[in-house]
Amino acid sequence: LAPHVEELLALKAQLPAQSADETATTTSKNSEKTLQKQKSSNKQQNNNNNKKKLPEKELTESEIKLNRLAKVEAMRAANMEPFEYSFGITTSAAQLMAEYEGKLEPGEEDEESDVAVAGRIMTRRVFGKLAFFTLQDESGVIQLQFDKKRLGDSFKGIKDWTDGGDIVGVRGTVRRTDKGELTVYATEWKMLTKSVLPLPDKFHGLQDITKRYRQRHVDLIVNPTVRDTFRKRAKITSMMRRLLDDMGFLEIETPVLHSQSGGAEAKPFETYHNTMDMDLTLRIATELHLKRLIIGGFEKVYELGRIFRNEGISTRHNPEFTSIELYQAYADYDDMMDLTEHLVCSIAEEVCGGLELPYGEHTVSLQRPWRRVTMHDIVKEEIPDFDFAALDLNDPDSLPKAKAAAIAAGVPGVDGLQSVGEVLNTCFEELCEPKLIQPTFVIDYPVEVSPLAKPHRSKP
Repeated sequence: LAPHVEELLALKAQLPAQSADETATTTSKNSEKTLQKQKSSNKQQNNNNNKKKLPEKELTESEIKLNRLAKVEAMRAANMEPFEYSFGITTSAAQLMAEYEGKLEPGEEDEESDVAVAGRIMTRRVFGKLAFFTLQDESGVIQLQFDKKRLGDSFKGIKDWTDGGDIVGVRGTVRRTDKGELTVYATEWKMLTKSVLPLPDKFHGLQDITKRYRQRHVDLIVNPTVRDTFRKRAKITSMMRRLLDDMGFLEIETPVLHSQSGGAEAKPFETYHNTMDMDLTLRIATELHLKRLIIGGFEKVYELGRIFRNEGISTRHNPEFTSIELYQAYADYDDMMDLTEHLVCSIAEEVCGGLELPYGEHTVSLQRPWRRVTMHDIVKEEIPDFDFAALDLNDPDSLPKAKAAAIAAGVPGVDGLQSVGEVLNTCFEELCEPKLIQPTFVIDYPVEVSPLAKPHRSKP
């Protein structure tokens, strides 16, 4: 190869000479230009990325309210009422779902239909000349479709004036979308109530327990299961009244304001009557007045009403609550237990559809007859080595023995109790109550915690 290498070197020597410095300078300039282009390109790309990454500014609640109030004014300026007086509905979401069950293929429209629905906008999806809303009424949800070709100029209002939470009325035909979702295809719409505040986040809902209880109306909007609970409760109270009326009981309203509280051991709410210059309390029970009605000659009476007790408060304990008390002449507690079983089982079958009810990790069986057990016996199940029923209440050593047995079983707060009956009741509340899952009648309470009950036939 040596001759070939020498020939190439000779040809190279004949080329125009270029100094090493010029070559280096040219190379450096080209490199700098390339580097500058790369930097410029990277900088532009980073700017574009930053623009994309910049999140939209989240509006405050006040800004949202002002924005929506501006829409109210815009609607009025366009001669459209943002708070309508009435709207004639012809059906509901649930009725439409039931009526069109198994009907209409995807993409098919029932052109002969003409329905009118009303409810709250839960979600909005606007795509140019098309919009799809999810509408929620009392019975459920239904999809709405708005098309500019069908609505004409009123479609602009759908885009510009509506927000989540608004209540609207829509008239149109029924169709299934290409994805198979039943839809009201709007021919006209009305704003019934413009919402000036937004609904809670649709993904997380209203989860704060305190806010849920303080703002029940919002809780009902975003949590459908809560509405179902309210509906069932209304059915329970209605059916309870109906069953008792059918059994010959008479519901009589008794006074809420008492000059002296009674009927239970509880701290009352206190108030003052200006005209009569009298201190009064809100009732803590309906018992005494109902018993006076029995004395007056009524044989079966009851009252389902509000009770007020100025004590603790939590999600499971309300100082204002509903109770039912009923009284029957010529009957004893066995008759009352039979009546209670009849009421609860009849209501459960009507409202829940059966007597086997899931509750957390348990299944509660309401099948009759329910267990009936004395307080002595159920406490003995938890403290098998000690029998409260065997104590002689006249023996001064009975109370120390009862306290010692309770402390040995891990029952707190018995040192200051003044009687065996109070110790027995505390043991029951601490050891037995948390384990009572199935319906159980606990009978023969101590007289210390049953001040208004009739004495037992045979037990002192």
